[in-house]
Amino acid sequence: MKSPFLYSDDNKRYHTLNYHNKRYFGKKIYKAVLECGFTCPNIDGSKGSGGCIFCDGGSGYFTSPQLSLRQQLSSEIERIACKIGETPRVIAYFQANTNTYAPVDVLHRCFEEVLTFPEVCGISIGTRADCLPHNVLELLSELNARTYLTVELGLQSVHEPTLSLINRCCTHAEFIEGYNSLVLRNIRVCLHLINGLPGETPEMMLETARQVTEMRPDAVKIQMLHVIRGTKLADMYAAGEFALLSRDEYIDTVVRQLELLPPETVIERITGDGDKSKLIAPMWSADKLAVLGGIDKRLAQLDTCQGRLFHS
Repeated sequence: MKSPFLYSDDNKRYHTLNYHNKRYFGKKIYKAVLECGFTCPNIDGSKGSGGCIFCDGGSGYFTSPQLSLRQQLSSEIERIACKIGETPRVIAYFQANTNTYAPVDVLHRCFEEVLTFPEVCGISIGTRADCLPHNVLELLSELNARTYLTVELGLQSVHEPTLSLINRCCTHAEFIEGYNSLVLRNIRVCLHLINGLPGETPEMMLETARQVTEMRPDAVKIQMLHVIRGTKLADMYAAGEFALLSRDEYIDTVVRQLELLPPETVIERITGDGDKSKLIAPMWSADKLAVLGGIDKRLAQLDTCQGRLFHS
């Protein structure tokens, strides 16, 4: 069958970020990962402590406090340029922890600083849906008028028992309120989903995808749950409190989720990049190419594609 959406640039049956960027920007775009040293209301005690059970203290990799934001971005641009052999166009990606959880003047200074770099063509901000007060939303609206802005929100699951178990400290209703506040301002939003959370069945994961479909997000990131050394999740795994999906189970779940998602929703990630030095399980997730190839193969075997079961 032909996909209702033609992803010919990548020869994929789902709407890849690379395909989207080439259509929007006219060329390949790279992400420059940054860390501003922000914390999270689920870490500092204002809503909870310890973070989500899978949290490794933030997902960024700039751990040296001596590196300024400008130094980080310069280093990332240089790293990417060495890899591709030319000056890259980049999205400045504020990744670690909650990047709207700071005084608005601090946020303004950080975001404005990266926009002074000629290589930067946009900003992506990872945050929580319950960390979008009015003054921050106004700042984001102003940025959105000047650059290509994406706000990334960690949905993970729509199931309240799961959210409680993973210690997200943000209800689904709060999430929807924050999400809608961005949509009303025409800000591009990317939702994060995690498959394989403790206690969830494949049908529960599909229900998350169904409800995401109703939200019609601009983009989605999907990944397998990673058990990382030093986390609460690692203790639960060692105690045998839950089982992880096999690679085939993960691939099957993702394919079924893709069939439900709107064809125009960009799939910014379809498997994760866990820190191999800290990864406890599942070890199959460390072979990213095998997972990507498995998803492509399964889609072809079933002659299916993203959006096949989507109904507007």
